[in-house]
Amino acid sequence: MSRATAVGLLVGYAADRLLGDPRRWHPVAGFGRVAGALEQVVYADSRPRGTAYAALLVGGSTALALAADRAARRPVARAAVTAVTTWAVLGGRSLDREAVAVQALLASGDLAAARRRLTHLVGRDTTTLDADGVARAVVESVAENTSDAVVTPLVWGAVAGVPGLVAHRAANTLDAMVGHHSARYERFGWASARLDDLLGLPGARLSALLAGALGSDPSGALRAWRRDARRHPSPNAGVVEAAFAGALGLRLGGTTVYPGGRVEQRPALGDGRPPAPADIVRTRRLAARVGLGAVLLAAGVRQVTSRA
Repeated sequence: MSRATAVGLLVGYAADRLLGDPRRWHPVAGFGRVAGALEQVVYADSRPRGTAYAALLVGGSTALALAADRAARRPVARAAVTAVTTWAVLGGRSLDREAVAVQALLASGDLAAARRRLTHLVGRDTTTLDADGVARAVVESVAENTSDAVVTPLVWGAVAGVPGLVAHRAANTLDAMVGHHSARYERFGWASARLDDLLGLPGARLSALLAGALGSDPSGALRAWRRDARRHPSPNAGVVEAAFAGALGLRLGGTTVYPGGRVEQRPALGDGRPPAPADIVRTRRLAARVGLGAVLLAAGVRQVTSRA
């Protein structure tokens, strides 16, 4: 069955690259609606309540995925279930489309429209960014989300098949919904944020390794990762962004403003120059190579285990 899972990971990755997210009846959107409805019922400003919320949603989703996986007893059925699930949980093509859209608007000189479109990629305040600031935000988002939306789910798909794919996507979705530093979610979203950090650890480090190996400056990627990543507020985003910065010869980080006026001074990542709009293309190409490397490794791991 491991061989069938390997085939499913490859086919699902190809479907994401060719088709992007399903246009209708997206299961992740359905999960989000269920999570939002449940939040209205169980919300309280407490970590225990938020922990129960995350456990119920992630645990319930994973249990359903495990049941579907076990029901697919034949190799063809297992490959099909894995492929459909992989397609549903990956977000590489959609991430690339948004980066292309911002890139095109910057190239046309429509900075205001580029700022508005950038909100599809980032949660920061984009209203005062200049063209280079927009480019920096795109590069950082593509780096971080290549790990979150491509590499990490493939890692868990290689380790645990369909249940692994679903567990990570559920945790990552909850982190996006409630894992914020805000008055409402500081305690309630704590467990969701920590679970997403935990599940993201191996994928972020694999993303950094692949960025270094497949970028133009492997030693720069390793140097930035080892020296700079620990200063970033996120244990995973810092690793990936630092490695991308080093691999591309860029310097990421700096002042980041969020809606409501919250300001973060992000540490400098990498030794190069600040990003410019032309660097969006280079970042997208590196992200594509990292994603391809990840799926080949994931499928290879499953193939090897099928022979063990």
